[in-house]
Amino acid sequence: MKQQLQQRLQELKAEYESGKKVLADLEAKQANVRDTLLRMAGAIQVLEEELVKADSNTIHTPSENTYALDSETPAIEVSPPSSQS
Repeated sequence: MKQQLQQRLQELKAEYESGKKVLADLEAKQANVRDTLLRMAGAIQVLEEELVKADSNTIHTPSENTYALDSETPAIEVSPPSSQS
């Protein structure tokens, strides 16, 4: 009986160490993904700001009057100002 308990104890210790290693690997992967997402969010913000600047510095022709704000927002059609004589 004592030998069985000692064997089971050794098995559990080995599984515990293995589990700790898996957890450490997952935590490292999580940190890497978090860093990547943070860099991507920064790049998205910069590109969106540059697009706003580009739109404010550009005169749009009638063919450029439909804008999709993002993938979940429907496109918005902007009518050119009417010319009054």
